[in-house]
Amino acid sequence: MSLTATVASDHGSPLPVKPSKTSSNASDHFFWSYTEEPHRTRRQAIIKAHPEVTKLCGHEPLTKYIVLAVVTLQIICAAYLRHSSVLSGRFLLISYIIGATANQNLFLAIHEISHNLAFKSPTANRLFAVFANLPIGLPYSASFRPYHLTHHKSLGVDGLDTDLPTFIEAFVLDSILGKAFFCTFQILFYAIRPMMVYQIPITCLHVFNVVAQVAFDILLVRYLGAGALAYLIMSSFLAGSLHPCAGHFIAEHYVFDKQPLSARTPSNRVPIPETYSYYGPLNMLTYNVGYHNEHHDFPAIPWSRLPVLHETAKEFYADLLHHRSWVWVIWQFIWDKEVGLWCRVKRETGGKKVGAGRFNPGGSTR
Repeated sequence: MSLTATVASDHGSPLPVKPSKTSSNASDHFFWSYTEEPHRTRRQAIIKAHPEVTKLCGHEPLTKYIVLAVVTLQIICAAYLRHSSVLSGRFLLISYIIGATANQNLFLAIHEISHNLAFKSPTANRLFAVFANLPIGLPYSASFRPYHLTHHKSLGVDGLDTDLPTFIEAFVLDSILGKAFFCTFQILFYAIRPMMVYQIPITCLHVFNVVAQVAFDILLVRYLGAGALAYLIMSSFLAGSLHPCAGHFIAEHYVFDKQPLSARTPSNRVPIPETYSYYGPLNMLTYNVGYHNEHHDFPAIPWSRLPVLHETAKEFYADLLHHRSWVWVIWQFIWDKEVGLWCRVKRETGGKKVGAGRFNPGGSTR
């Protein structure tokens, strides 16, 4: 089994129940909830019991050095494979083992940076995210931040939380082959879905992100050849495909434990766990993103101090469901008929959309 056997007791404060247009659809099988997301309630309880955890908040200076090392590694690998065929065993093996792992690390570095956890200065964080984006091959760091912060502010809110699969995705991919397709190409779903749900305003930061990325790609092709850029793009694709580290995308918020039929009826208010942690060794490669309950409870605490938070407030986390293996998560997601894209908790109301903000290199950034 990949999950512990105990369900958390605190799932947020009840909200008034109202008829749900979406949940009344016979074809809709999401878990619709009218309770507040659990993280705010648990954060308040933890601070009350352990006020010292607030001292864990703040930036982590080590992050910038790790990012610099990984970016350098990817450029070296790109140079090494510049004359290799994209279908050669050497190219594919290095792309999967080193490239995909490195770019997944950079995905999650950008995730950390989006919370202003690499530098004290918001502007420095925005600029550094663009730098971390370079080996990914395509610009996305500027867009990721507002969508991701909205995910935190609006966990499970339909139409705001773009981490949620849409009705069309869940309906069309509701099969073993459909789920296998989703897992293989999930990086494309996460890249395209947000823009289909709602659009964010284009800012100077977006323009800078695109210009910097295009300039980097042109220089890479000019001096190292198209094969070098192909390596980076392949690394990004494999990082969000059938790769052990990609298991975190599914592990974080899909409901894996079997729920009673009554949980499908929102008015029953059956508590459903909607965030899952993972405490295994792959956290060493992924900025401790496995500590996902801890991250959602305290998004201002950097990756390096999440284990300290976990140990300090262990009584709040010990009984929460958690995964033991990201590889098993992918396997179970594909083959288990009880698990799939329908297994997400959704809310009709609540939350807050976080805008892209203004980017001013000479001042502050919202």
